[in-house]
Amino acid sequence: MKTNYILIDFENVQPKNLELLHGHDFRVLVFVGESQKNISIQLAEALQKLGERGRYIRIAGNGKNALDFHIAYYIGQLSEKDPTAFFHIISKDTGFDPLVRHLKSEKIWVLREKDLSEIPLLQISNTSSQDERIEAIVKSLIGRGTSRPRKTKTLGNSINSLFQKTLEEKEVTQIIQELQKRKFIAIDNDNISYRLTDRPS
Repeated sequence: MKTNYILIDFENVQPKNLELLHGHDFRVLVFVGESQKNISIQLAEALQKLGERGRYIRIAGNGKNALDFHIAYYIGQLSEKDPTAFFHIISKDTGFDPLVRHLKSEKIWVLREKDLSEIPLLQISNTSSQDERIEAIVKSLIGRGTSRPRKTKTLGNSINSLFQKTLEEKEVTQIIQELQKRKFIAIDNDNISYRLTDRPS
């Protein structure tokens, strides 16, 4: 199963719901600005519970985009070591979006989310409604850019992976049929084409 990395722009977003990550195998990097002096006890305790899977990175310098460049550097470094990883930038800063589009074109899986609760894997694990499931699956597929599955079986495996391999085969089939019904995908002789909109996160 692919590794999910969460890179938090702490200058822009100070999450209070890190407990959502418990029970999931995320790697969390919290990027802290050079002039930021305080971190809440709540965040410190939640990150501490992640053990080696959580760490702080204090950036050097106070330039306008200094923290953004640090996040871009770490994504490049980590994707070189782990080319199948999925990266989640947690920030309300739309300045990341050109980087996200470029990384997708390079077959690096990445999304920008404004809050941890928007991460597709967490949306899926915290919902039971079909509409929310479909929305989370579509968002995950958008994050994969040009690396989306091209065959029905591969798409089914990818969907089941999002659900921690807990779905029955008929459930996976129903989800694929629903994606097709809603015109997010088209299937021609087992080949899949996509009709997704790369909407901002």
